[in-house]
Amino acid sequence: MTRDILAWRSRDASKAPPLLKYRSSYCFILGTVSIAVFTDIFLYGIIVPVIPFALTTRVGVAEEHVQHWVSVLLAVYGAALLGASPVCGYLADHTPSRRLPLLIGLLALLGSTFLLCLGTTLVLLIIGRLLQGFSAAIVWTVGLALLADTVDHETIGQAMGYVSMSMSVAVLVAPLLGGVVYARVGYHGVFYMAFGLIVFDVALRVVLVEKKIAKQWMPAIQGAPSPSPNLHDENLPDPSTSSPLETNTSPALPRPEPASTISILPTKRQLPPLFTLLASRRLLAALFCTLIQSTLLTAWDAVLPLYVHRLFRWGSTGGGLIFLPLILPSFVAPLVGYWSDKRGPRVPTALGFVLAVPFLVAMRAANHGGIGQIVLLCALLACLGVALSMAMTPLLAEITYIINVKEKSHPGIFGRRGAYATAYGLFNTAFAGGMLVGPIWGGFVTQGSGWGTMGWTLAILALVGAGVAALLIGGWVGRKNGIEAEAVENGSDGRKEEV
Repeated sequence: MTRDILAWRSRDASKAPPLLKYRSSYCFILGTVSIAVFTDIFLYGIIVPVIPFALTTRVGVAEEHVQHWVSVLLAVYGAALLGASPVCGYLADHTPSRRLPLLIGLLALLGSTFLLCLGTTLVLLIIGRLLQGFSAAIVWTVGLALLADTVDHETIGQAMGYVSMSMSVAVLVAPLLGGVVYARVGYHGVFYMAFGLIVFDVALRVVLVEKKIAKQWMPAIQGAPSPSPNLHDENLPDPSTSSPLETNTSPALPRPEPASTISILPTKRQLPPLFTLLASRRLLAALFCTLIQSTLLTAWDAVLPLYVHRLFRWGSTGGGLIFLPLILPSFVAPLVGYWSDKRGPRVPTALGFVLAVPFLVAMRAANHGGIGQIVLLCALLACLGVALSMAMTPLLAEITYIINVKEKSHPGIFGRRGAYATAYGLFNTAFAGGMLVGPIWGGFVTQGSGWGTMGWTLAILALVGAGVAALLIGGWVGRKNGIEAEAVENGSDGRKEEV
């Protein structure tokens, strides 16, 4: 019976899956990863305008403690993402398929949604947020690594721009729909949307076929030239141009051993990819800037809904709508990614942080009610959204640039499986650190010292990010010669590898 099963599997494996060309295409994989990120962020943000009101009506938290628990519930998500991302990155680089971890992450997301939907105690809500963070660690780490496996390195910035845009759309739509549906339908109605989106996401992840798996059924792809030309000896004659005499006499010559084709691999013992990556100053700079960008973005989640409620007497619907001007400018992310691919990530990242400073300081001007104040607050948030989008997309692409330049300068340094998932696991760790720090920073500083103080302290943080980006993003600025476009085509933003 076992032989029959194995024989059936071997016959089945010989046939290409239906619609393989489309299921493994660049557009479909990019769309699936973008929707996976959208789903994760959507379920994170859908309860942002709902939590303050649900804590009082469902859990029974006193009004004076609502700000504290809102910050805690938002920070718990970031803490789970922070702890799980490095582990998920390591495991993803040591599993044969990217699709299975994505499905596991989706199951964790489904479980967390059930807990948040049905939970009526703080303990269940905290556990639900922890599961959400664990799911996000898998989706971001594995999804971005899958995209890096699929996309040409010359256009990775533009691809990451679409992922960044999907994240921004989720951040925009989730609080908006969450607030409106909560006001019209109630608490459980908010999660009906979530369950429908999860079902759609499951279907996409089941249908997806990775490029490396599709190659076994697509000879045109499998027969593509090797990306490592130094694996072949340039002095060997081309068999297609050999004469009959040369062909007949060639067996008398000693044939090169197959083992010589792997001579480019390092002979000495290499550090694990995680430690190799952490030894790079350029990567550490990218992670630090990611931490700052995430802090600047998520600090508003714990503050804006409650602030507009006190200032303008807005309810949950208004608490969701106020995120609209902050997120709408993120639709320029693909253009910023294209800029990063062509000219390097240094300038857009540093410029984004610099532009954020005056708008963060000016937030203190929105301090009382009235139509004029609403317009002022929305304008400041929109300008801040442009600045943060300029910083985010190049940082996503910078991770891939760093991997490429290390592989180019030290072939085989990350082994056969590469290190994309490990690198994006570190990126997620940094982003999660910002999601942990941001709500706590925004909530507790506003509660203790006021709205204006929160603005100027975040402006100082943005200045620090601008300085680090100007010096180290794309490589140490002292070794630059100004020709960034040529270096980007080679997979990085610097002529030499920066460690």
